[in-house]
Amino acid sequence: MTCTSIVGRELFGSAITGDFELSGAATGAAIGLFMPWCQAKRGNIIVDFFTAKCSDQANAAMDRMGALFVCLCFALLSWRTYLGGLSAFNSNSGTMILGFPEWIVFAVMSPAFALTSVIALMQTFIGFDDSLGEPA
Repeated sequence: MTCTSIVGRELFGSAITGDFELSGAATGAAIGLFMPWCQAKRGNIIVDFFTAKCSDQANAAMDRMGALFVCLCFALLSWRTYLGGLSAFNSNSGTMILGFPEWIVFAVMSPAFALTSVIALMQTFIGFDDSLGEPA
């Protein structure tokens, strides 16, 4: 959409109205929706510079502790996103140009963040299935 808008602006002198607003809303929703899948697949960046020489048991313990921190962070994000969405809904807040309701993006992100928190909590207690992210 952004590319179409830029090409239209340069070639025809007209752009898609609100293209940056819609791109921003779609990007925010997409990030929120992909977080549970990312956590389930262990797709988050792990910097193992200091832990490369640790034992497998030590790395597993640190991975579980990291999953607990992710759980707590996403529980907090889910709660605050829910409250932000409720506030945006109650104040009828919308984007500047199109007036697109902002609460819709919050409504998409909050359950996804809660699910990410639940997945991380499960990983904290039952560990990780290393075959989950690997092709068969």
